[in-house]
Amino acid sequence: MKKYLLLLTGFSLLTYGSSLAQESSYVDQKKWPEQDEKAKFYTISGERHGQSFFKKHQFPEVQYEAGEKLTFDIYHTPDVMYHWYRLWAEKYPDITELYEVAKSFEGRPILQMTITNKKTGKHTDKPAAYFEGGRHGGEVTASEAVFWLTNHLLENYGKDPKITKLIDTKTIYVRPQNNPDGTNMYLFSEQRNRSTVRPYDVDGDGLYDEDPEEDLNGDGVIHMMRKKAVTEEEKEKANFIIDPKDSKGRLMKRVLEGKGDYLMYSEGIDNDGDGRYNEDGIGGLDLHRNYPENWRPDNRGDATGRGYTQFGAGEYPLSEIETRSTVLWLLSHPNISVVNSLDTRVPMHLRPPSTSSSEESMFLKDRLIYEYYDSLGMTITGYPWAGDVYQTYSTRGKVNRLTGDPLKPNPLFGHGPDFGYFYYGAVWYGDELWNNGAMKDYDGDGAYDDYDAIRWDDEENQSRGFKAWEKFDHPQLGEVEIGGFHPKFFSQNGPPWQLEGWIKKQSLFNLAMALDLPQIEIKDVKVTKSGNEHVVTVTWTNSGNLPVALDQAKRVKIVKEDRLILEFDKELTKGHENAIVQITSPDLYDKTIYAGYTESGETKEATFRIKVNQKDPVKATLKLLSTRGGYLEREITLN
Repeated sequence: MKKYLLLLTGFSLLTYGSSLAQESSYVDQKKWPEQDEKAKFYTISGERHGQSFFKKHQFPEVQYEAGEKLTFDIYHTPDVMYHWYRLWAEKYPDITELYEVAKSFEGRPILQMTITNKKTGKHTDKPAAYFEGGRHGGEVTASEAVFWLTNHLLENYGKDPKITKLIDTKTIYVRPQNNPDGTNMYLFSEQRNRSTVRPYDVDGDGLYDEDPEEDLNGDGVIHMMRKKAVTEEEKEKANFIIDPKDSKGRLMKRVLEGKGDYLMYSEGIDNDGDGRYNEDGIGGLDLHRNYPENWRPDNRGDATGRGYTQFGAGEYPLSEIETRSTVLWLLSHPNISVVNSLDTRVPMHLRPPSTSSSEESMFLKDRLIYEYYDSLGMTITGYPWAGDVYQTYSTRGKVNRLTGDPLKPNPLFGHGPDFGYFYYGAVWYGDELWNNGAMKDYDGDGAYDDYDAIRWDDEENQSRGFKAWEKFDHPQLGEVEIGGFHPKFFSQNGPPWQLEGWIKKQSLFNLAMALDLPQIEIKDVKVTKSGNEHVVTVTWTNSGNLPVALDQAKRVKIVKEDRLILEFDKELTKGHENAIVQITSPDLYDKTIYAGYTESGETKEATFRIKVNQKDPVKATLKLLSTRGGYLEREITLN
């Protein structure tokens, strides 16, 4: 075994070079790996126990330097996106604010923009929505959707009446890159990733990131490897056959172990000599399993071996700065009613619950609101699925393709949608964009699968999404073939010419939810007088299509009930019974009217009674406070 490991290490070093020297160079020069012109490899910062052998690379599908004109027929790096956000902040200073909410694991800035008309009030005094992309670094379509929406809002302010009113009366928070470390690695190297680049021991061997994928044939893309089973040991494990649906023999179909002709691997070698290939690549923590609601440890954190666990959960809830910064922002901004934190690639309007059925655990009123948006979303985007994580997402394929068994509901722990509803009490979606090119059900089998994808690739994408299998002499496996779908710009994200169509329709759904935000409006303030007593009657309504609080928000006390306060100069209310101004109703000490929660379209009325012990007019400030419906002030005079 020692000799075998030495051989592997020698192969790795001879083929890819030493990562330690590059790491030192990176730290000394204080450059990000993609900015270091002298570096031959893309090396992640931080403590690394494994090998980071990824050549710096540039893909034709990506724009690495900002151009004079912004287009959405190409993917953009975080720096290119930030370039445009800085320009927008300069161009639209009256309706934008750009700021850094946190630094990523590697220390990169995580930028966020607030969009609202500053002249009509503070952003925190208005109903708000929050849209985020890039949590999973490799799911770059999600970031592009937030980027497109930002551009659409800013360019159409003052032109489109609905958008103008939205920005005048509401607040939109946009964060296009929640995980810039992962996105940069994805776009500047062959390496794929799901989430943060923090070193993580995926295979439990005490080493971190020691067995990543590699681009063996030097084409700049990490594809799949298929190996024909020859030995008896290989035949016992073989679990793939060539899919008979594709006459060209390109597609592979999974079967039960020992029933196949091939073994499948992602492209690379067995760096650590454990008999497995590419099982411990860069990172492994999943930012979308790191939320505090219903968090569970990974399997190594379960002392019994019999409990529920969650792969990629992190050391503890909110252990990762990227997730923590999102949660802390939301908790410190309870004016937010609508959230969509985007991913790829189902496609689906994905919502809570994540660990139970909607009927079992959601308030009926809340569930009906969500079901309305499920339907609206599918109408706007055309996605084939919308619904909760626990049931709809888990069973959307109806049966297990391998065994034929019916699919059952399956929980996800530490998941964003569960946090969004049960903890934060908001309309929270975690929508999934793109669909692996499976645009339609070509064979009518009720599934959107690889066969549908390759048919579409042939007919609509000039067969650019699939690399034909080519023989390769693997240093450990012997003769293999390398090929398959492009993992980055066909499987996980679409070809660039498809990009704007997907991100536009997703953004229009997000915009539709934002347009429905609750909105408290004062309809009338009447002041009448009887003797020395004044009666102030306030009428207000919620003109938005959402209530000021979901029932779950009331339960967890994330939203206060709507309140009215009538404030006078303190000098006028001194002296209690001898005061110039006495509020006699309500008779509460704080003189606040607690008005419950205003439903969509509901009109409410409340009354103050005030005694004024002087003949001169007295001015007062009426304040209407709604956590998610907005904050309003009105000056009144008591004559």
